[in-house]
Amino acid sequence: MATIKDVAKRAGVSTSTVSHVLNGTRYVSKEITGKVMQAVEALNYRPSSIARSLKVNKTGTIGMLVNTSTNPFYAEVVHGVEKRCFERGYTLFLCNTEGDIHRMEAHLRALEEKRVDGLLLMCSETDNAVFDLFATYRHTPIVVTDWGPPSENMDRIQDNSHHGGALATNHLIENGHTAIGCVTGPLNKQISLERLDGFTQAMDRAGLPVNKEWIIAGDFGCEGGVFAMNKLLALPTRPTALFVCNDMMALGVINVASRAGLSIPGDLSIVGYDDIFISRYMAPPLTTIHQPKAKLGAMAVDTLLDRISRQHEGGTLIRIEPHLVERDSVRNCKD
Repeated sequence: MATIKDVAKRAGVSTSTVSHVLNGTRYVSKEITGKVMQAVEALNYRPSSIARSLKVNKTGTIGMLVNTSTNPFYAEVVHGVEKRCFERGYTLFLCNTEGDIHRMEAHLRALEEKRVDGLLLMCSETDNAVFDLFATYRHTPIVVTDWGPPSENMDRIQDNSHHGGALATNHLIENGHTAIGCVTGPLNKQISLERLDGFTQAMDRAGLPVNKEWIIAGDFGCEGGVFAMNKLLALPTRPTALFVCNDMMALGVINVASRAGLSIPGDLSIVGYDDIFISRYMAPPLTTIHQPKAKLGAMAVDTLLDRISRQHEGGTLIRIEPHLVERDSVRNCKD
């Protein structure tokens, strides 16, 4: 493998001149630059990214921690992250935490050893031990997406889940439904609480009672929707409509409801959340709250690179506004 010394020898210049040509750190005449580039091409020389990163204190890499999930929502956000990294000239190192703090710590150590320029976090772990762990990496710029409490060490990008929960509930109310339930995510997670709060406030504003038996916590996976719908089927009275706090649980709800002989939306209307790609292909196509996942991913990268370049202090919260996507899973009771 050719070295910078080989290039310098072939071009008849010093190694420092080769370095200035390749890095643009000093003016070099067109004639000398041409000789250096001819030597580079002839020798198929590839500069050492490690050596360059040590010199400029920048590796052009970003680390991302994601809690592995069957939910396509995460994959769609990661796709947006990877696309923006490529557009901005960065390489992405993606690590799955599997919801395990010890695995997360191991990944953080590995990413630090690779000298990543910054970290993107998209994990669901929210206990104090995790935030204590992140505090030890405060010298590395960090942006958190979709979760997490306020922090001076991190910027956060989140959808306005409270508003999204209200949008979903209001759509059901506007279509004449009064017996409305809610399948939430785990109630120890911030986004679950925000979406539930949006639901309850919309019900209160409409003067509708909130039946606590019809509020069931799921796990943000299909199994959570299956669990919730089975629990609702065992009740003496059931809601005619459900706000389900993500599309994966809505898929589980629809599966169980259909097996029980219920028509969607004839017997049960459903609004989901996230607008994952498959939601438009469910039977029936799912009315849902859209999160701009590609935009979220791109914005996370842009925010992180801005934090890296500016080295600013303090944490900033950026809210992304969701909107309703109407499809065929809600019946209009007023017709």
